[in-house]
Amino acid sequence: MVRYRSEGRCVRSPAQNAQLALLLEVSGTPKPGNVDRRHEYDDLRFEHFMAGAVGSTRGLLLAQQGAAVGRAFERGVVGMAEQKGGNTQFGALLLLVPLVRAASVDPETALASDTVEEIVRATTVEDACDFYRAFEHVDVGVGDPPSELDALDVRRGARAESVLRERGLTLFDVMELSTDVDGVAREWTEAFPRSFRAADWIEADDGPVADRAADAYLRLLAAEPDTFIVKRHDRETATEVVERAQAALDGTIAPEHLAAELVQQGINPGTTADITAAALFLALERGVSV
Repeated sequence: MVRYRSEGRCVRSPAQNAQLALLLEVSGTPKPGNVDRRHEYDDLRFEHFMAGAVGSTRGLLLAQQGAAVGRAFERGVVGMAEQKGGNTQFGALLLLVPLVRAASVDPETALASDTVEEIVRATTVEDACDFYRAFEHVDVGVGDPPSELDALDVRRGARAESVLRERGLTLFDVMELSTDVDGVAREWTEAFPRSFRAADWIEADDGPVADRAADAYLRLLAAEPDTFIVKRHDRETATEVVERAQAALDGTIAPEHLAAELVQQGINPGTTADITAAALFLALERGVSV
């Protein structure tokens, strides 16, 4: 899919903008607790995210071509997983796939939240099955579900397919089951409010786009507890990170210092990074220049 501006200049396709968003997100620095071009974990490095962004291309192209959301996501995860870091952009892809679909439908309405909402609400049981299959390709950090939802534990992968079909659960239904504990699922069910808000910040800012994204990341981190931190640690830790991020925004502590501190403590605000990638895509689709 090739698009042209009114003056005839060729611009990137939605799939290309999504891939660029993944690359820019990991390139921005400092992003406290998250991998960037200056901060890494021993087993999760900057190069893994770069390779994961490239590997996700097949799924993003499928989304651009109008493939089912679940299928495009699962194929993107397969490609992403083909690097030594394993799971690098699972949550980001879950946000980007419906956004790419929306941007490929109609340029006039692609960036409206109601267009994205229509796409995610139209997902099917088959989409849910593909979503569960994606968990067989990578190790995803998830908590134990309530006992009444044991049969729908995403770690069951394809083994949960019969339950999904029996109960007629679409991918949107599955996301609704997790909104209280997962910020990416909440974006899905609420029409991507934080992604659109952070896109406004990136668009209004100036300087290198990757660094604008790092600033947006810090603002998101200071706004509410990161659900990935809650899963991996606890809500108290996530709340402390919110307070520390606000201190970095206020200038009380240096963002670089907070970044090193969180990496040393193994505190990774992964949900915030996922939303930042979605915001970057929206900003790029709006015409932010790189």
